[in-house]
Amino acid sequence: MRDLFIKDWGWKLFSLFLAAAIWFTINHILNESNAPASSAAGVPLIYGSLPVSIVSTTEDVHLYRVVPDNVSVTVSGSPETIGKLQGNQICVTVDLTNIVVANDVKLPVDVSVPPGVALVSVKPQNVSVIAPSPLEKKP
Repeated sequence: MRDLFIKDWGWKLFSLFLAAAIWFTINHILNESNAPASSAAGVPLIYGSLPVSIVSTTEDVHLYRVVPDNVSVTVSGSPETIGKLQGNQICVTVDLTNIVVANDVKLPVDVSVPPGVALVSVKPQNVSVIAPSPLEKKP
């Protein structure tokens, strides 16, 4: 009976180590494939102060102002994508292409995000556009 435990103890220890390694590997693979899809769907990330840019096709807009001039954007994506994402890759704009010259017009904020990133929310969703006074306009 004593030889059952002592004889070839090196091989028995190696076999035990190999069996444990195989079990941990298979267990890890099974747990990884059973992970819920919602955790892979996205990790939320909030950018609290992104500047709003003004876009127009026909008019000089450098005298126009937006209030507030910064917005908070919440995005989500895979952990790898979110880990590499930088604030300057998110573009926040207000389109003044068809604006009527009026003071304090509320327009929606447009947000462009890179591929693999989903837009969750924008706060505030609308900003006030303040047109320049006639005295500020150049002839």
